[in-house]
Amino acid sequence: MKLISIEDINLPELLIYQQLRDNAFRADNSFVADSSKVVNLILESNIEVKSIFATQDYYDAFRELIKSKNIAKCYVATKELMQTIVGHKVHHNVMLHGIRPKEVELGQLDDNIVMLDNITSGENVGSIARSASALGINSYLLPKQSPHPFGRRALRVSMGYASRLKVHIYDEIKQTLQRLKSQGYTIYAAEITENSTPLSEVTLTNKWVLLMGHEGHGISKEILALCDKVVHIEMQAHVKSFNVAVAASIMMYNFQHK
Repeated sequence: MKLISIEDINLPELLIYQQLRDNAFRADNSFVADSSKVVNLILESNIEVKSIFATQDYYDAFRELIKSKNIAKCYVATKELMQTIVGHKVHHNVMLHGIRPKEVELGQLDDNIVMLDNITSGENVGSIARSASALGINSYLLPKQSPHPFGRRALRVSMGYASRLKVHIYDEIKQTLQRLKSQGYTIYAAEITENSTPLSEVTLTNKWVLLMGHEGHGISKEILALCDKVVHIEMQAHVKSFNVAVAASIMMYNFQHK
């Protein structure tokens, strides 16, 4: 492993660490990850890594792991210089430039799927990814308009575990739900309605999709009509709802232990 010591802060190869913020991607599907826990999980995967930008301390601590990936560019700088180049305060000692893995086809997802309907928060996308991975639900279905699991913030909140999920990005929810049903999935929508079933009373099929709705608006009646079951989490009468990531975690855990 040969380290490239940074002396010129305007080096074109380092601009990507400044430009790719939050949910930004390039045409080649480049993404940027930060923090050692996230970066190390990616290094343990088959994801293509273009470069690492880190302090000497990081390289010293994880030399063998880095060497195992045969990365072409390993840039080293002080934390202060990293902050100058990135353009904001850095709370970690490593960043990584990689290429997002190819999306998994809808028909290649597992028998159990967590699906999002227009979630707007990268933190929620990342948190749900982390919980799904922890609970053994390895297929993640998201709409094109939502933050991507490999967005910088979502990836950080997932602690890198989004990289271990089968991800499929869909264009249109109605068509996607119909395709899933034609493939034998039962669609369970997480929503509170007059006729929704309490989570403790739900009976699951072998192939299921758990659909989580928008943080504020939930799931529309039009979409609920396309689902097989509507399920709610029992809670105290004076509390209207859970955060969507918390609700997803509770429901995924319950579904996995039915």
